[in-house]
Amino acid sequence: MAEQYEVHTPSTKRSIAAELQRLEENCIQRGKVQSLAAARWSRYHYYIGIAAIALSILANMTFSGNLPALAAGLSALVAVLTALMTFLKPSVRAAAHRMTGSQYLGLHNEARVFRETHLFHDCNDQTALAGLDGFTRRENELDKASRPVSRRDEATAKALLGNAGQGKVEAAPRIGGKDEPGSA
Repeated sequence: MAEQYEVHTPSTKRSIAAELQRLEENCIQRGKVQSLAAARWSRYHYYIGIAAIALSILANMTFSGNLPALAAGLSALVAVLTALMTFLKPSVRAAAHRMTGSQYLGLHNEARVFRETHLFHDCNDQTALAGLDGFTRRENELDKASRPVSRRDEATAKALLGNAGQGKVEAAPRIGGKDEPGSA
């Protein structure tokens, strides 16, 4: 009877290990996508902010000169850029993507440690299944809570990670439909 348990356990644990590896690959991909989205939103933050500062300086300089129409136009552009910063909140979006990316990579590390150190050494089938359920639940929660990302970020992550030979890795869930600043 003990031999039947031994024969059954490795098969179950191999299946769990395979599922954990799939989860790890998904977490790496999604973490990279979220990190790329964070970098993109950080760039938007700096581009809009620097443009607003530069245009406000130019507008101030034209007010002191004899160019009121140019000063008014530049002031209007500064107002538009400032409104974009307020509406889009690129720094907040960047921070949210960065946080989610870090959580995906943390989940990847925890699943890897569980698979490589605990799964075959100090877990029975029940404990191994409970561990897998916990990791899967956390992955699903992260998927639901994560902000949408652009297709370009997904494609760049796939290219950077080079999925050749790793099997199919699911892309992060998409809510928005466009690669525009307001969609992610």
